[in-house]
Amino acid sequence: FKLRSYQFSLAFIFAIEEINRNSHILPNTSLGFELYNVKSNQWDILQETFICLTGMRINIPNYTCRREKKAAALLTGISWETSAQIGRLLNLYKYPQVRNIAVRKQETHNKLQTFQMFSNINFGQFDSILSDRGQFSSLYQTAPRDTFLSHGIVTLMVYFSWTWVGLVLIDDHNGAEILSELRGEMDRNKVCVAFVEMTPDTWIYSGYKLRTSLKQILKSSANVVVICDVTKSLYGIIIHTEIHSVIWKVWIIKSQWDVTTDVPYFVFDPFHGSIIFAQHHDEISDFRKFIQTYNPSKYPEDYILAFLWTRYFNCSFSGHECKILGNCLPNASLEMLPGNALEMDMTEESYNVYNSVYGVAHSLHEMNLKQVQIHPHRNGEVNTYPWKLHPYLKNIHFKNGAGNLMVLDSKWKLDAKYDILNLWNFPDGLRQKLKVGTFSPKAPQGQELFLSDHMIQWAIGFTELPRSVCSESCVPGFRKSLQEGKTACCYDCTPCPENEISNE
Repeated sequence: FKLRSYQFSLAFIFAIEEINRNSHILPNTSLGFELYNVKSNQWDILQETFICLTGMRINIPNYTCRREKKAAALLTGISWETSAQIGRLLNLYKYPQVRNIAVRKQETHNKLQTFQMFSNINFGQFDSILSDRGQFSSLYQTAPRDTFLSHGIVTLMVYFSWTWVGLVLIDDHNGAEILSELRGEMDRNKVCVAFVEMTPDTWIYSGYKLRTSLKQILKSSANVVVICDVTKSLYGIIIHTEIHSVIWKVWIIKSQWDVTTDVPYFVFDPFHGSIIFAQHHDEISDFRKFIQTYNPSKYPEDYILAFLWTRYFNCSFSGHECKILGNCLPNASLEMLPGNALEMDMTEESYNVYNSVYGVAHSLHEMNLKQVQIHPHRNGEVNTYPWKLHPYLKNIHFKNGAGNLMVLDSKWKLDAKYDILNLWNFPDGLRQKLKVGTFSPKAPQGQELFLSDHMIQWAIGFTELPRSVCSESCVPGFRKSLQEGKTACCYDCTPCPENEISNE
């Protein structure tokens, strides 16, 4: 259990409540919800999906004991594998799907509506495989594309004159795609790959492979290492790096993994000074206030809150009923959790959750209007089929609470802009991310990258801007002599022949 993941459910509930207060979206109708905590194995993923479909713990396909309250959409997490497994099942029933949380439509004010559709909406990073309509005709993705991420990372390398860089990626289709893009960008900008570590995409990462990967990272003369798509296997490398590392590196990290809360605290933090690329998003007003006031008295059914209040705020607790009995620290709130454990501002994925809920709500609203136009005398009663929501999800475009235009159809996906963050580790393990720049791919050429260099704290062991080169520049009177079997960045410096000088 990670508090970062818990924020996803908070963003989800926040969006539900905000929509229910809005008389312009689904008037006279309230959104309800169900949350499923699913273990990351294929059996549990499919079992929980069947439970969501049928409303029963006993999995009987093609049967449901749900009556009035039907699920309208299924949000399926940050993992592309989870979304793919659920997507293949929902495709059999032609249920629409938006990539982790089930949204249920509740009837209120005597408005008779029966929703029997599931949209699988993924709120993790955009994945090219999941946009394959041949395999996943019912699946939608909320996140923008990372089309220019590799270009942004390499632009940063060129800016700091880092020409010797290591790459650590997951050995799957995403890793292969990112590696191809990074290599192409690096070649075009005369940046050399010091090493490539492709780690297996499995939950069990063998000790031998772990030690081999770590040894490769630490022995390399490259002071800069790019990490993309952090999962359990890469997490093993990261933890071992913290424990055993004696060679400090500058890590360039994709923000899908949160180093501020997911990694245990060590006195000498090798991730201090890391550079993080995070998809830019504007703040949603009132979300911080929502988290600050989210407590067990207002949400007694949230057993995770009860656990947190008991653990950190000295409350007495009924384990049998998962309820707070009292004697708590006065005015306790999630903001008071130690060690900056829960971010108070929306994370990248929570922002996608928020937009996912709104995407479904707007689609349902448009479908309702169309039904009323077609059948004006049914007194609000709607009986529809699952696949009828697809045209609305595919064509929906709306402005979210930050005023940004959102679409779900992958054909019209926008390309991400990036905030560049610098990780600082204060005493007592209080890690903070400070924004030090931006990368805007649509800006004029040469102006895409903006950095405030003076604000950057570098990794421990570097008193100035780190260098990451295979060979130092040759001094006057010497010229580069390529080393056999090595890249162009690795060379010896040999004296110029008699009566010759080096011209650069």
